[in-house]
Amino acid sequence: MKIIIRAIRQEDAQLISDAFARIGWHKPVSQYRRYLSEQRSKKRAVLVAWVGPTFVGYLTILWKSGYASFRRGRVPEIMDLNVLPQFRRSGIGTKLMDRAEAMIKRHSALAGIGVGLAPGYNTAQRMYVKRGYVPDGLGVTYDGKFVRDGQSVEVNDDLVFHLTKKLT
Repeated sequence: MKIIIRAIRQEDAQLISDAFARIGWHKPVSQYRRYLSEQRSKKRAVLVAWVGPTFVGYLTILWKSGYASFRRGRVPEIMDLNVLPQFRRSGIGTKLMDRAEAMIKRHSALAGIGVGLAPGYNTAQRMYVKRGYVPDGLGVTYDGKFVRDGQSVEVNDDLVFHLTKKLT
């Protein structure tokens, strides 16, 4: 299986949205049009993966993270890694991560990533640790704010911890 990784193009937005809609995930075409706009303005890089003519996954790099610690340290953040379920465990996520880390390395000695703590993120959590990412040591955030000792939060996509990797 030959995997092609390239930057997102205008014509990809609808194809990507449709691919996720077919598996019941709501990822509106407007999200990918926004990503394209942010890529053009150099705020974000968007890498898409293809096997032949078939879209199989993507990730983005936010050059100026919304996470305060990364922003202060000028650590680019890898975000929104998604591989269609039928193509998982075939090296696509690894190839996307390899390309993203190579791009980041030209700008920063560190790459950052936030990963959810909900059960659906188990595979991603393991992958990032195996790739050398370590927790930033600042704790867990919920909806972008640090969770305080004793605070109750709902376990969902908004419960996140952040990791970094030294790129050598």
